[in-house]
Amino acid sequence: KRGRKKKGKVPALIERLAQLKDSMLLFARNFEVPFTNNAAERTIRNLKSKSKVAGNFRSDDGARWYLKIRSYMDSARKHGINAFEAVKLAFAGTPALCLGF
Repeated sequence: KRGRKKKGKVPALIERLAQLKDSMLLFARNFEVPFTNNAAERTIRNLKSKSKVAGNFRSDDGARWYLKIRSYMDSARKHGINAFEAVKLAFAGTPALCLGF
């Protein structure tokens, strides 16, 4: 056969852990790094649920706008900004103010 020989699951895992050893326990050295990526998973869960219920977006532009709005709202929430206040600032033309920019 051509190409390299297939590794088993255990050797592949050991090699991957060796390659990523600097970032594997980063949360133990830097307390600002979260232990899990649950926040990222929670962020995309709403999009996945919407696509299941609606079936699909009508257009790519509609999907892009939805994602921009969701991103803005999630960022505001993560900065401790009330959703209503974030929307008010966005409609007032100063959306970045609520995110501290």
